Amino acid sequence: MLQRIRPRPEDQKHLNDVASSILSRIQSQADANGLELKAILVGSAARGTWLSEDNDLDIFLGIPIGSDLGKALELAKNVVLEYEEKYASHPYIHAKIDGFDVDLVPCYLVDSASKLKSAVDRTPFHTRYIVGKIAGLEEDVLLLKQFMKGIGVYGSELKVGGFSGYLTELLVLRFGSFPAVLQAAASWRPGETIDLESHSTLQHNDPLVVVDPVDPGRNVAAALTIDKMFQFVAASRCFLANPSIDFFFPARRQPISDEELQTILESRNSMPMLLDFQAPAVVEDVLFPQLHKAEESAKALLERGGFRTLRSDVCIYGERAGILLEMEVWKQSKVGKSYGPPVWEADHLSRFLAAHPQPLSGPYIENGRAVVDLPRSYVTAKELLAAEVQNLSLGRHLSIAIRSGHNIFVGPELFSIKDMDFRIFLAGYFEARAKMR
Repeated sequence: MLQRIRPRPEDQKHLNDVASSILSRIQSQADANGLELKAILVGSAARGTWLSEDNDLDIFLGIPIGSDLGKALELAKNVVLEYEEKYASHPYIHAKIDGFDVDLVPCYLVDSASKLKSAVDRTPFHTRYIVGKIAGLEEDVLLLKQFMKGIGVYGSELKVGGFSGYLTELLVLRFGSFPAVLQAAASWRPGETIDLESHSTLQHNDPLVVVDPVDPGRNVAAALTIDKMFQFVAASRCFLANPSIDFFFPARRQPISDEELQTILESRNSMPMLLDFQAPAVVEDVLFPQLHKAEESAKALLERGGFRTLRSDVCIYGERAGILLEMEVWKQSKVGKSYGPPVWEADHLSRFLAAHPQPLSGPYIENGRAVVDLPRSYVTAKELLAAEVQNLSLGRHLSIAIRSGHNIFVGPELFSIKDMDFRIFLAGYFEARAKMR
């Protein structure tokens, strides 16, 4: 097991060589430009807890408080030349260098985590804390990370809503080993709290609270959703009862074929509906909250129209984004009831009748209330979504993307989307199986 996830000596040497080269180039550029700056390797690469298949390098460009972060950003651009500028708390640089995905992140060098100027200023403190305590437990961290990856709960990005690398390290520090973390997690309930330094200063309402050892007001597990938390809890119980390498390395999911999709549609007798559009060119932590906001808005719209949703999800595939809505009720009769006030409320009744002078049927009385039968504005869920899609609650980037053009695919129309990422997403959606037994 460990041989598959622990970096080989030659891999470790390559990482060290690449990191040292980048750090040296940054420092040389800073010195040449008279810029007071300290280049710092952070993250799992600095802490000896990186998985062999991971090729991420996080390097922070620390400058004194009051200095210009923009100058550090420009220096990073000059060092790597070919890059993509991204944005978190503030702009940073992403580049591919010698087989590694490298993030160069400007930050302020603060004296303590209580004096942060931005969220990224906290990261060097995390690295120092873990490096000072993790010796001898690195392999347990690797096992826990791979276990979480295998069951689909690793990653604090909003696309996943799972456990961050730093959080896995803190759990190993708290409980002492990989098996001990699983044993503890098996009995977790909502509101579980872990405070390694016994210095919490705030109350948190999150499903899991792990107080940051370097910042007592912060919950390291704030990004963890309750579903991902208990996906981990359930899998921990199952593994302890029946250990298997499949938890760490599940079979690779295959794209769903047209034939498989046809069989699923026939067996479920539901109606999947996909709102498809060009994915905005923003980082996933900006895009996914907007996708989920639009997903909930679409479901609410359909429910108001009498169309019931069974399940839903969002996805990115290629350069496209999609909101998948699996409909339990997707078609209705051309006529629907409109309920008015109780008949004894004469004034309200008069206004109701005046508002509906020529109903298809009625007015008639049902349980003491006036009722009329009216033609529906929309007979299918697709008609309603198509008519109202631009009035959904959309984030700024999604609003622009959807107004620029979109498609609505219903049922067998999904066959026309051949993108492999989308087909894999569909396979995972319809399988929807967490390890609980």
